[in-house]
Amino acid sequence: MGDERLGGLLGGSDPSRSSGYENPSSRMGFFTDTSVCIGCKACEVACKEWNHVPEDGLVFSGMSYDNTRGLGADTWRHVAFIEQKVARPPSADGNRSGVRWLMSSDVCKHCTHAACLDVCPTGALFRTEFGTVVVQEDICNGCGYCIPACPYGVIDQRKGDGRAWKCTLCYDRLGEGQKPACAQACPTESIQFGPLEELRNRAGARVAQLHDAGVAEARLYGEDPSDGVGGDGAFFLLLDEPEVYGLPPDPVVTTRDLPRMYRRAAAAAGVLLAAVAGAVVWGR
Repeated sequence: MGDERLGGLLGGSDPSRSSGYENPSSRMGFFTDTSVCIGCKACEVACKEWNHVPEDGLVFSGMSYDNTRGLGADTWRHVAFIEQKVARPPSADGNRSGVRWLMSSDVCKHCTHAACLDVCPTGALFRTEFGTVVVQEDICNGCGYCIPACPYGVIDQRKGDGRAWKCTLCYDRLGEGQKPACAQACPTESIQFGPLEELRNRAGARVAQLHDAGVAEARLYGEDPSDGVGGDGAFFLLLDEPEVYGLPPDPVVTTRDLPRMYRRAAAAAGVLLAAVAGAVVWGR
């Protein structure tokens, strides 16, 4: 496995350049501000329509407004509805309990260190010039290695198909200078698209604004280049702990030990060859 396949692990913070692009475009990504998400699911619909993603076969169950329940091969954008009981000033009947909704549109994180990319044996997964990670469905052989490799549980195999599918960050639209369909459709600009560094600066300012307004629980998730996946190309402003949104609190690239394993394997092979050669010479 060459450096271009382990570019996320062996390279720096510029995944496109590490993957072999000499003059890549600015790294593009998503900043999802959950504090202004209204749960309209326009992003889910726009994603399905543009990318011809099949319907999920799920309907409202009466148990939750979250009918899609999670990301999958047929759900590349998932709007979570999280109901929380909160304490409030007592009402006329003395009731102090209330409810608040946390809503968040989840998506593939397009990690800087993308384990799915590292383990793909066919090259179906590739890093684009925009720094995003895309699956080529005509090359995917359905081996499924990428699925357990993803620390976020994003990638999934489609039933009756077997191939892996996930968000492409609308790679075809980016090449034409357009926004991804989900960001274009979002009515509150909860989903923001643009150069990643610009989005990080904008997100930091937004968190500061919320803190000044008394929303002390506001925090960013996935924006830090020093985290376990080298920072995400799609990151979030959350209003509670990551686990509340179904996100791992400290994601780590699952292939982080591969280079060391390869070096050890190469060293062991060298010792074995030397021993064999010595035995041959000694036997003579």
